[in-house]
Amino acid sequence: MKQQSEKILVAEDSPTQAEQLKHLLVTKGYAVVIAQNGKEALEVTRKEHPTLIISDIVMPEMDGYEFCRSIKSEANLKEIPVILLTSLSDPADIIRGLLCAADNFIVKPYDEKELLSRIEYILVNRELRKHEKSRLGVEIFFAGQKHAITSDRLQILDLLISTYETAVHKNRELLKVQEKLQQLNTELEAFSYSISHDLRTPLRQILGYAELLVRHSGSALSNEADGYIQTIQDCGTKMTSMIDGLLSFSRLSHAQLRKGPVDLNQLVKEVQNDLRMETEGREIHWKVEPLPTVYGDRSLLYQVFLNLLGNAAKYTRQRTVAEIEVRYREGSENEKIFLVRDNGVGFNMQYADKLFGVFQRLHSESEFGGTGVGLANVRRIIARHGGKTWAEAKEGEGATFYFSLPEQAKE
Repeated sequence: MKQQSEKILVAEDSPTQAEQLKHLLVTKGYAVVIAQNGKEALEVTRKEHPTLIISDIVMPEMDGYEFCRSIKSEANLKEIPVILLTSLSDPADIIRGLLCAADNFIVKPYDEKELLSRIEYILVNRELRKHEKSRLGVEIFFAGQKHAITSDRLQILDLLISTYETAVHKNRELLKVQEKLQQLNTELEAFSYSISHDLRTPLRQILGYAELLVRHSGSALSNEADGYIQTIQDCGTKMTSMIDGLLSFSRLSHAQLRKGPVDLNQLVKEVQNDLRMETEGREIHWKVEPLPTVYGDRSLLYQVFLNLLGNAAKYTRQRTVAEIEVRYREGSENEKIFLVRDNGVGFNMQYADKLFGVFQRLHSESEFGGTGVGLANVRRIIARHGGKTWAEAKEGEGATFYFSLPEQAKE
């Protein structure tokens, strides 16, 4: 059990959190006093002279920083260690902590073992703190402002240790979240693949029986019934395309990349040739700059250009003369940025974040057909190559789609 002299003051305006913290500390043998705001905590400190103070930063009447400054400014109180509870969402919290002479930080919500370990560390070193009087005067620039910090070496060391431990803790938590998200994403993709695959059989049966009904009873059906069957067939065909698109999207996450040098000039020519049936009879001015050879999966990069150039051709159908441009430029950090620009219908940039989502459409299907999966595939392919995708447009004035590729694309 701790000696009764080891009294801890908890300054916390939340009664629930204050009681939780008190319960934790009391079970470890500490005597605990609670104050509900900074002003009350200062009065209690002057009266009780606690061994250590744990203070929330956000409190009414007097916040944790001001409370800490007040403690450290009084000669008979300044040796009392102060731990600030903070979210550390802003790196400037460290600077504020040093400026008010705080001794340590604990992240909220805190890990109980970490908090107890931090308290034990400070109490074990309190005698050293009393004798360590070598102070350092340092001027630092942070966020465009100059700060003059005068602190003893142990205090700076404590703050650095607490900051490092906080960063390690946050990193561990982020890794856990990342692993969980990866697991959920894998499960979701497996589920969508399974559902899409299993939907194929009943859908084929629906379309098959609709065809049989037309074949055997077509002449006996009324115009109204014939229209119903046609609607069934049209919806079934559309659903088949959506399922195919979803399966294709799911496969992209698992398909192994077969990387090698890819001549994009030759690739674009192949895409233009494959779009010939869709563009036949139209006046399209192609402006394709000489493109570099990149490192990637040729078949997947072919899909990228097929989707982007196919969309450009589709959304310029209303133009008497369509203009489709393919260019590239050198970006930062050894990357190449490619763009496909058209003079088509464009879109409202307010909805640009929806463009690369599965089944997301910014134009009605009656105007422009498609499943709404193409751009989602583009984003996934480019992401697997280590690049990014984005777009710019203006309604009625065309659109530009960009993607980047690193010099040596990564998995």
